[in-house]
Amino acid sequence: MHNSVNILTQIVEKRKIDISESGLTFGISIPEKRTREVHPFLKTKGVILEVKRASPSKGDIKADLDSYETALSYANCGAGAISCLTEKNYFKGTLEDLMNVCRAADDYEKQNAQSGIKVISPAVLRKDFLLYSEEIEVSYRAGADAVLLIARILDEKTIFKMAEEVVRLRMSALIEIREESDLKKIKKIVKKLPSENFVYGINSRDLATFKIDLLRPCMMVNKIKKIAGDDARIIFESGVKNPECAFSAGSMGFSGLLLGEAAAKNPEIRKNLVTSFLSAVHTDNAVFWNEYASEYALEYMPNGTSKTKVKICGITRIEDAELADKLGSSFLGFIFADAFPRSITHDNRLEKILPHLKKLKAKKIAVITNLDSKESLLAFKLVREKVFDAIQFHKIKYENVSKELLSLPHYFATDSLEEYEKLISKGELRVLLDSKDIRNSASESLNDCKWLAGGINEKNISDVIKKFSPELIDVSSGIELENEIGIKDKNKMKELFKKRSLK
Repeated sequence: MHNSVNILTQIVEKRKIDISESGLTFGISIPEKRTREVHPFLKTKGVILEVKRASPSKGDIKADLDSYETALSYANCGAGAISCLTEKNYFKGTLEDLMNVCRAADDYEKQNAQSGIKVISPAVLRKDFLLYSEEIEVSYRAGADAVLLIARILDEKTIFKMAEEVVRLRMSALIEIREESDLKKIKKIVKKLPSENFVYGINSRDLATFKIDLLRPCMMVNKIKKIAGDDARIIFESGVKNPECAFSAGSMGFSGLLLGEAAAKNPEIRKNLVTSFLSAVHTDNAVFWNEYASEYALEYMPNGTSKTKVKICGITRIEDAELADKLGSSFLGFIFADAFPRSITHDNRLEKILPHLKKLKAKKIAVITNLDSKESLLAFKLVREKVFDAIQFHKIKYENVSKELLSLPHYFATDSLEEYEKLISKGELRVLLDSKDIRNSASESLNDCKWLAGGINEKNISDVIKKFSPELIDVSSGIELENEIGIKDKNKMKELFKKRSLK
């Protein structure tokens, strides 16, 4: 619904008008001088829970939210920091909310001290679309320990001046970075100002369209570290809806997690959201997706996506795998299911292919359809031994897969849009939507689907790419010889790769 409208631009322009009419405090009375100590902002791994009533994408989230009580609840749930939205038009927040949150944080510390428990109150982040360096002092006087600086809406000169103010007042700044151009804006900050005052956030939500891509933060991590150093604290922002997704984000190696809607709307899972993130360990699956994200960023982000990635699936012969690899296939799919004629477990196909797999650059994917079959158990073994790179859980329900199997490199494939959306909500970074019928229905939801399969061939690939701009397409029977199941047609395959360019 926001596809053609830049919401971020609307927010910024409206804010400029409000400031010109009401001043930097928007008519809210704040102290002339700060009355509380400045608290360190997320020095260790932690979760930022957000006081948030509404958003442009969701409308009202918790319209009757009590900012003081909510913040106190967050502190008791183990929040490392509390973020408070102070933007009034789209998020229905105010500087009064910020001051209430600061009071709650201080009261949390005092109440525990009275009980003989020594705790440090969570730091308080003012989250807003700050545009002027003078707003840093306003935030400071209102009690904030940290401020959000969105690189996308600030030029290099302004963001540096604001960063200088942050340092002068001994505060912290969460600098939000999402685009390649944002990186240039932090170079001077990194070079000239103390690193301990700055934390870097990567928003999975595009603030222009409010669409979410959970893999986007992973794409930017190495780029930030290249500028700010390996010790840079990096926060995963937005898009996490439940404990499973929080665990997924935590496994990817982020220093922190910022949670908005899920925490504000669902008091019953707040503590679980925090503990899920904090308890997450770095899994083989996280390694796989971090590598994929890094490669994707290096290949595509500077100039925009130029070529759709390709997975050739249902491979039964090494010569087909070698040609697909030579042509530039990103993934090669091998089916581990005896019920399918293209299964690699038929006719000693696997034994013939195994000696040649190491020399292939493409990721080798073991496709399974049944968790308990002997073929699937073999696939799991080969992935654990790193003979194959990942598992495709094909039309298998998320809830049926154990945590141990989810820790292996993997992704899911489904022919259900409902299941697709559920898998994304659980923190699955990419899901293969395998349905020609859904794709032909031209559903609006498909605009967000990154990986597509089902009935794609060398004749229709251009139309599919033009219509959906997918990150990856999966092709199997569409490029096979006539009446030769599992045998790829070299000419069809070559034609397919010629037509995968995005204009």
